[in-house]
Amino acid sequence: MKKAIKRSVAMVALAAAMVAHAGAPQVGTQAPGWYRMMLGDFEVTALSDGTVDLDVKQLLTNVKPREVDALLKRSFTANPVRTSVNGYLVNTGDKLVLIDTGAAGLFGPTLGKLVENLKASGYQPEQVDAVVITHLHPDHVGGVMANGQAVFPNATLHVDQRDAGYWLSAEQLAKAPEAAKGFFQGAMASAKPYADAGKLKTFDGNTTLVPGVRALAAYGHTPGHSVYAVESKGQKLLLWGDLMHVSAVQFAKPVVTIQFDVDSKSASVQRRNAYTDAAKGGYLVAAAHLPFPGIGRLRAEGAGYRFVPIDYAPVK
Repeated sequence: MKKAIKRSVAMVALAAAMVAHAGAPQVGTQAPGWYRMMLGDFEVTALSDGTVDLDVKQLLTNVKPREVDALLKRSFTANPVRTSVNGYLVNTGDKLVLIDTGAAGLFGPTLGKLVENLKASGYQPEQVDAVVITHLHPDHVGGVMANGQAVFPNATLHVDQRDAGYWLSAEQLAKAPEAAKGFFQGAMASAKPYADAGKLKTFDGNTTLVPGVRALAAYGHTPGHSVYAVESKGQKLLLWGDLMHVSAVQFAKPVVTIQFDVDSKSASVQRRNAYTDAAKGGYLVAAAHLPFPGIGRLRAEGAGYRFVPIDYAPVK
C-alpha cells in the first residue's frame, strides 16, 4: 500500500513538472490595427498608423506644467504620452473614402502602418476612390506616397484650398523657420504624384465631396484644417482630425492649445465649439490622436468634458 502511494505521489510530481515545462514562448506581437462599425448603411473602418510618444509638457500651451501633471495622473497616464495616429475608411456602398493616411516614414519608425492595416482589414489601396485630408501635417498626409509614387493610384486627393495654398507654397517654405521646413517639404513630396497626375483637387470650406461625406471648415490648427461629417440614415460621425491632441488634458481643459497650432487662438475656439455641439447632439466623434480606435461620444462634465468610447460590437 505504501509503495502504491509513493508511486502515485511520484507520478503526480512528474505530471506537474511536465506541465510546468510545457508553457509556450511569448509571441510579442499585437493584433492588426483595425476596427469596424456600421453607421447607417455606411461601413466605417478605423485604421491605426501606429503610436508615437509625445512630450506633451513641452508641447502643450496655455496651461501650467503642474496642471498637465495632475491631469495626466488622473488619467493614469505618464509623460511622454503614447499617442495614437488614426485614419478612417468609409465605404458608402458607392465610394471608398479614406480620411487621413498616417505618416508613412515622415514621423519616425513607430508609425507608417496604416496601409498594412488597411490590407489586413480586407481592402486594397487600389480600391480607394477618394483620399480626403484634414490638413497637410506629415502624420496625416505622409501615407499617400511611397518612393515617389501614389500609394492610392486610383484615388483623387482632396484638401482645402487654404491648406494647399499654405503647405504646398514654395514662398511659404522659404519664409518658414528652419524647424518647420520639414512640414512643408513633407506635404509637397506627398502631394506631388497626385498633382502630377491631375488628381489633386482643392475645395473651398464646407463642401460635399461624395454623397454622405462633407467637409466642414475648422480653421486654426492649420489655415485650411477641416473636419468631415459622415452621415447615413440619420446617424452621424464627425471626424475631427487635429481639433484635439491630448485627451487626458484637453477634454478636461478645452482651452489648452499645442505648439503645432498655426493659429492657436482660432484652434481653441474651434475645439470648444466642437465639444459643445458634440455633447449637445450626442452624435459619434473620432479624432486622429484619440486612443485607437478613437470613436465615441462626448458628455459635459464640470467645466470640461468626458469622452465615452464606443463598446466593441459585431459589425452586423
